[in-house]
Amino acid sequence: MQEKWWQRSVVYQIYPRSFMDSNGDGIGDLNGIRQRLPYLKDLGIDVIWLSPIYKSPNVDNGYDISDYQAIMEEFGTMEDFDRLLEEAHAMKIRIILDLVVNHSSDQHQWFQESRKSIQNPYRDYYIWRDPVNGHAPNNQGSCVGGSAWTLDETTGQFYMHLFDRRQPDLNWDNPVLRDEVYRMMDWWLQKGIDGFRMDVISLISKDQSFPDYPADKTGYAPFDIVANGPHEHEYLREMNHKVLSRYDVMTVGECPGVTLEGTKQYANLDGSELSMVFSFEHMSVDADPAFSRYVKKLPLNLVKLKKIMSRWQTQLDGIAWNSLFWDNHDQPRIVSRWGDDSERYHDLSAKMLATCLHMMQGTPYIFEGEELGMTNYPWKNLSEMKDNESLGNYRQAVEKGIVDEKDAFTALRTISRDNARTPMQWDEGKNAGFSSGTPWMPVNPNYVRYNAKDEQEDADSVYHYYQKLIQLRHDSDLIVHGHYQLLDQENPDLFCYEREWNGEKLLVICNFTKKEISWNLPEEFDHAGILISNYKDSNVEKIINLRPYEALVLQ
Repeated sequence: MQEKWWQRSVVYQIYPRSFMDSNGDGIGDLNGIRQRLPYLKDLGIDVIWLSPIYKSPNVDNGYDISDYQAIMEEFGTMEDFDRLLEEAHAMKIRIILDLVVNHSSDQHQWFQESRKSIQNPYRDYYIWRDPVNGHAPNNQGSCVGGSAWTLDETTGQFYMHLFDRRQPDLNWDNPVLRDEVYRMMDWWLQKGIDGFRMDVISLISKDQSFPDYPADKTGYAPFDIVANGPHEHEYLREMNHKVLSRYDVMTVGECPGVTLEGTKQYANLDGSELSMVFSFEHMSVDADPAFSRYVKKLPLNLVKLKKIMSRWQTQLDGIAWNSLFWDNHDQPRIVSRWGDDSERYHDLSAKMLATCLHMMQGTPYIFEGEELGMTNYPWKNLSEMKDNESLGNYRQAVEKGIVDEKDAFTALRTISRDNARTPMQWDEGKNAGFSSGTPWMPVNPNYVRYNAKDEQEDADSVYHYYQKLIQLRHDSDLIVHGHYQLLDQENPDLFCYEREWNGEKLLVICNFTKKEISWNLPEEFDHAGILISNYKDSNVEKIINLRPYEALVLQ
């Protein structure tokens, strides 16, 4: 099958609010991103994914959209966006936008009209239901805690919101609503954008009989229990037919609740739905299934992680396309999560984690600052934190007595989405060079040690290591397309795998611990060369003595 441009690409996610502030108001903006395009060009990335830049009251940092065809005032103007797109394209960097169409803001004109009366022409743009025995229509829970239903006094009906009550869910069973969404998508594509990352797209089709589902400890059904609904693939194929197939674009669907089998439909290589999906099975290996991920965290189980990632690598090969990520705006920093953010092992573990991921088959995603090894913030108390989802789940768990307050805060500090949202660390100057004003989120105090300026000047930095990994992918059919095989499956400390393509082979060996570990090299790699390593003096012997967090790629 012919290679698609996005199969060899590396994507860089920008969270605009935290990337670069050009006007000193403490909030990142479009002109700030434009100023930093040369940095991204130097890093070598191919695609920028912008988290939402649309007009929004910012209940959920832009994921509550009040106008899909206007720019958030804090971020700039449509003219600013047009200049950004033009300059990025001149540097051969593509831009994809966040498409948030499971829900809108309650300030969107559609919802303002919809709530006026049951007879309003926009009523059916959203999901409204009568009370059942004086209560919500079913036990569906929301992502931020509590019920996914809110009673609207104007008409005495409940509306559905899988997220905050100010983010009402759109009714995708309404063909008029779907056509509105497709027109909006087409408007952006005609502007010249290169595709979409689709927010929680696996949730758009609901079983509209709204049965009660099995509840968790909160008394509510998990928010993503409705995923992969009855018309999900029908609507995505319609979207593809009416809009996406008319452009040369990449699409990635954020798909909570997606299965491996489901992904073969969502991201099939015939191109009838999406280019790829974000699945989260590998992001749940340190979560206790009995608790919200924000209030109980388990140690990393490497054997479990290897089995999950290897299953996705082998079973999608030739059928669908993988996305590869450790970090994004919804996850804590990977160096603090599965690496070691102490100064001694910080750089080594950041490079090891990058090696493990970037040598796999799929499209890699780098979240802003990941290429510097940015770490979790040292939160001292709840008042410093802002994320409505993690705080909502924390408060619900504590109030219901599900978990002790002290233990819950310990987990929250390490897993909160706020960890990803602290400002980008550009240099060792005021506010890490992010803003001349007061940043909207606190700057991590370790910016003096980890920042873009210093790392660009240090040939041995995490930044330059990412640069090498990106270049290797650009240059290698083996890295892009090679078949995957896991080695030493039950080893609790090492992640080792092979890639093979047209008779060429790679061996990837990653030590996930601070221990020294001996490992027997497979015979066929006796005379292999080192493609990349995070230690300067790595060597190949029959028995390899791996040092703490050592990563070694042999070809």
